[in-house]
Amino acid sequence: MDISVVIPFYNEEESLNELANWIKEVVEKNGFSWEVLFIDDGSNDDSWNVFEQISENDEHFKGIKFRRNYGKSAALNEGFKAARGDVVITMDADLQDSPEEIPELYYMIKKEGFDLVSGWKKKRHDPIGKRLPSKFFNMTTRKLSGIKLHDFNCGLKAYSNAVVKNIEVYGEMHRYIPVIAKWAGFNNIGEKVVRHQKRKFGISKFGMERIIKGYLDLLSITFISKFGKRPMHLFGALGSILFFFGFLVGAYLTVAKFIFDVYRMTERPLFYFGLLAMVIGTQLFLTGFLAEMVSRSSSERNIYQIEKETGLKEDD
Repeated sequence: MDISVVIPFYNEEESLNELANWIKEVVEKNGFSWEVLFIDDGSNDDSWNVFEQISENDEHFKGIKFRRNYGKSAALNEGFKAARGDVVITMDADLQDSPEEIPELYYMIKKEGFDLVSGWKKKRHDPIGKRLPSKFFNMTTRKLSGIKLHDFNCGLKAYSNAVVKNIEVYGEMHRYIPVIAKWAGFNNIGEKVVRHQKRKFGISKFGMERIIKGYLDLLSITFISKFGKRPMHLFGALGSILFFFGFLVGAYLTVAKFIFDVYRMTERPLFYFGLLAMVIGTQLFLTGFLAEMVSRSSSERNIYQIEKETGLKEDD
């Protein structure tokens, strides 16, 4: 199968028919073999009934319905598990992403060899209250991740099948799928300018709280990607530096007291800073040590991404 289109939705009953017809028109015009996976993230309107009517008329449309709202990341993760296409394309269900982009995204994966292609909504039809935080968020993510994308949060993306089968999207990490993919060893990440359309029906399901969640998730994914398997490198290093600083302060005050007899150690505020540094340094070092022990004993430590195998045969 050429293409799987994965579409999470939540309360989008008005847009599903138009989106389904639009996708079908585009893929059939280009001669693709295809499927569309609609993931209902616990909608409480008539969205699922609308989808069932669509799927009854065309077996290319398949669906998964959650019992409650788990979030976009969970919906994408389930869609990735079910997808069978060589290229997996994700888009939002609100008609702001154009299916006309599907053919070029497909060819960028299949012919140009990209592992992942992210859409870039260069001209956005969103209020300034969403555009400015988004620009700052994308700039920060570029700096921390080293991935040169302009729009990490664009829902319109294309992936090779190998990518979606070897990553896990959880929490609110859908914003950072390129970072997760890079962490898993998929480094050929590209970008395509895509058309962004005005919302035709309903209202946005994301409020200002996503800015706070986004940055907390960014810190989380940055820490996990760099130190998730070697926490001692972070906590141990910080702990050692603080302890060494506190030790130097203590040594200086000891020399000043017993050799020069200048003042009592406990009369100097510096004594308490040194003591605090040694205590915090010890705690950080022990935190890193314990985290390293947990990491080494975890079964996940032995899960690696294998790209190819040659000459390996099962025992007779």
